[in-house]
Amino acid sequence: MISNKKKKHMKNKKVIVGLSGGVDSAAAACLLLKQGYSVSGAIMSTWNGMAADDSHILKSGCYGPDEKYDIASAQKIADKLGIKLAIIDLKTEYQDYVINYFKSEYQAGRTPNPCIRCNQILKFGLLIEKLRTAFDFDFFATGHYARIIFNTAGRYSLLRGIDNSKDQSYFLYRLNQKQLSQILFPLGGMLKSEVRKIAASLQLDLEHKKESQNFASLGNDSILCRVECEPGEITDINGKILGRHNGIKNYTIGQRKGIRVPSSEPLYVVKIDQKNNRIIAGNERELYNKTIFISSLVWAQTNPPEHEIGAYVQIRYRHKAQKALIKPEGGDLVKIEFSEAQKAAAPGQSAVIYSDDEVLGGGIINETGNI
Repeated sequence: MISNKKKKHMKNKKVIVGLSGGVDSAAAACLLLKQGYSVSGAIMSTWNGMAADDSHILKSGCYGPDEKYDIASAQKIADKLGIKLAIIDLKTEYQDYVINYFKSEYQAGRTPNPCIRCNQILKFGLLIEKLRTAFDFDFFATGHYARIIFNTAGRYSLLRGIDNSKDQSYFLYRLNQKQLSQILFPLGGMLKSEVRKIAASLQLDLEHKKESQNFASLGNDSILCRVECEPGEITDINGKILGRHNGIKNYTIGQRKGIRVPSSEPLYVVKIDQKNNRIIAGNERELYNKTIFISSLVWAQTNPPEHEIGAYVQIRYRHKAQKALIKPEGGDLVKIEFSEAQKAAAPGQSAVIYSDDEVLGGGIINETGNI
C-alpha cells in the first residue's frame, strides 16, 4: 500500500492491472474500480509453443500451453468489470531472459528462481515499457501479496503482505525505486479469505480456479527435458563413488528422489559439482550450514550497509526468515552468518534480507560454508 497522504491524490488516476485470469488479479482490479481508479487490464503472452505436442508440458506460473485458457479467463474478468484488456506479446523476451536463464542455471548445477527474474525484468520491466508505448496510465497494479510504502526518508519500501501465508515479497525483492514508484499492490493489506470473497462476487467461478505453481516446480516433463546433460558420478563428501546420476539438471540441493544409491540411511543432494559433473550425496545432517555467501546484490530500498548489521534472512519461498548477521565482504559479496544452521541453502536461489516486514535487499546464493 502507498501512504495515506499520497493516496488522497490518486483518485481518478489511470491504472493498468496485470490480469492472470485468476482470483487475485481479478480482485485487485475490482478493488481499484471501487476505489475510483480508471482501470484497464493487460496480460502477457509468453508461451511460444515450443513442442509439436504440448499435451505433456506442465503449466507453471505464467508459462505453459494452457496460456490460451488464462487469456480467455482474463477476458471474461475484463468483460464482467467493464474494462478493456490488452494482450502483450512477450514471447521472445521471455525466452531470452527467463527460459534461457532457467536452462543455463540448471546446466551449471545451480537452482534458479525464474519467478524473481521474470518479475524484475519482464512483469515490472518490459511489460510496463511496452504498455507505455501504447497507453497513457499512472500506475501498474497486480494481485501480489506485498505492500509498498513511501517512507519518511523519501524512498519507497517494499514490505511483506499482511497475510503471512501468502506473502510474495520474496519474489519482488529485486524491484528498484523507479519500479516501486509506479506499482500498486491492492491486496497487500488483505487476507486471502477476504480476497476470495471479492472474487466470488464477480460470479465467474474463479474461487475454484487452481492457483499457479512456482515455476521452479517444473519437472522433467517440461523445459528441463530439452536441456542436455551428461551422466556422471555420485560420491559422498569424501569423494567415495556411490553410484551414477543421469544429469545434474535433474538435481537440486536437498533432493532425495532420484539418487538411487543403497544406503543404511536416507541420502540427499548436499552439493552439485558442475566442473566435474558430479553429485555429492550425504545424510540430512550434512544439508545444514550456518554460513552462506551472496552476490548480484540489490539494495533497492536502502543504502548498502558499510558495516555488519543484524537482520532476518529468507533463503527460499515458504522458508521462515531466520536471524542472521550481514557482513559486507567488499565489492559484490556479502557473507551471511545465521544464528542457527539452515537446511538446504541452494546456490542460484535468492537470499532476501528483512528488517521486521521491510525488505532491505538481497542477492543470489553462490556458496555455502567457508570459502
